[in-house]
Amino acid sequence: MFFSRIALFCFLIPIFFVSCTKDNRQESDTSNAVVNLESENLDQALFACKTVKDVQNFLDKHPYLAKEYFAGSQLDPAQLAAHLFNILQNPDFLAFRDQLNRLIGDRKTNILDPLAEAFKQIKYHYPAFNAPKVQFMITGFTGTDLYISDSLIIIGLDYFGGPEAMYRPDVFDYQLRRFRKEYIVPSIVFFESNRFNKMDPTDKTLLADMVGYGKGFAFVKQVMPTTPDSLITGYSAENLRRTYASQHDIWAYFIAGKLLYESVDLKKKKFIEERPFTTEIGQKVPGAIARWVGWRIVNRFRAENPQVTLPELMEMGNAAQILQDSGYNGDPDEEE
Repeated sequence: MFFSRIALFCFLIPIFFVSCTKDNRQESDTSNAVVNLESENLDQALFACKTVKDVQNFLDKHPYLAKEYFAGSQLDPAQLAAHLFNILQNPDFLAFRDQLNRLIGDRKTNILDPLAEAFKQIKYHYPAFNAPKVQFMITGFTGTDLYISDSLIIIGLDYFGGPEAMYRPDVFDYQLRRFRKEYIVPSIVFFESNRFNKMDPTDKTLLADMVGYGKGFAFVKQVMPTTPDSLITGYSAENLRRTYASQHDIWAYFIAGKLLYESVDLKKKKFIEERPFTTEIGQKVPGAIARWVGWRIVNRFRAENPQVTLPELMEMGNAAQILQDSGYNGDPDEEE
């Protein structure tokens, strides 16, 4: 897979949403698509535990939790049940749980229904696609925000309470604004693109990373066409406008610095990984700028090659060929 299957991957929340990227492809008719989205409020079963032994029984019943969902907690597995039980007994945590339920709202309406619609779109393009089971958890940040595999999605709701929540995840300040419920479904769909996003594993260039991300973003936009770009890219409304207007200068920096074919990880990280801003280009250029430029390349490729279907695009692993066929040179699209 091009991206990690378990990762802290949500996006920045703007005050209001804008969409700079137009895609004339229509939403596919999914009236005949059947997706059975199974879900489980696993947090309710956890909160029903009255003793440490009950929690251990809960963990024994769901052994993948300790192995996968809590893998990053660095807790001794033998102490996990006691740790979780102590959290369950904390009055402040119980108040936090109640607040989360109010902030998240109805899980079916706000998460499951839009996710099912997105899965129907995926099913349309990939008939063999089977929707993973969805489970909800609240563990006081003991687990991760999202665990995603081909068969299971675990959503750690404690991460998505937003700015009004009593407690927020322990991340950098510039990351905090991205942890709210609007980002749950687009983030999941982006990860689902991993199944289909084929890239040349021998190509270690920054361009390959850029196009890989760009294809993933294009996948989300095709599957969820009404989703604002800010929920897909992770850029605020202001950053989207400013970056779009400055893309010629940004592209010129990449070309002048011969960055497209850079293969040294430490150098690539400066442009592909999340940061408050990209200091090498300017403090008004947001971090992970190479991801956004990658999406511009892919969007231009799609505009120049409208006959290429989504599955065909996802099968294309030659980043250099996509760039060449796109004709992208840092200019905005004429119609935008």
